[in-house]
Amino acid sequence: LQLQASGGGEVQPGGSLRLSCAASGFAFSDYTMSWFRQAPGEKPEWVSSIGRAGGTGIYADSVKGRFTTSRDNAKNTLYLQMDSLKPGDTAVYYCTRQSDFGSRGQGTQVTVSS
Repeated sequence: LQLQASGGGEVQPGGSLRLSCAASGFAFSDYTMSWFRQAPGEKPEWVSSIGRAGGTGIYADSVKGRFTTSRDNAKNTLYLQMDSLKPGDTAVYYCTRQSDFGSRGQGTQVTVSS
């Protein structure tokens, strides 16, 4: 099982980023996938999940209406479109298989700062 998130960076408040997560080593289309984030000194926070076939995801209240998750099963890739970013969104973002934080691989740093 390998999960590698990418696409992070530093943006100003109100900006946007699109994260990607490349999956390998398992049947990607057979699993619900999730995004988590972890800020320094904080516990991991669940951000969103999406079902095996894609469609509408579910979101934490803190990101609802600003973030959109999607997937491309043909490319074994999960996405997170993040709009209207706030300083409180600053964290390392991870993708996981189902909602298992222990399955995370390499995360990607998102920093929202003016």
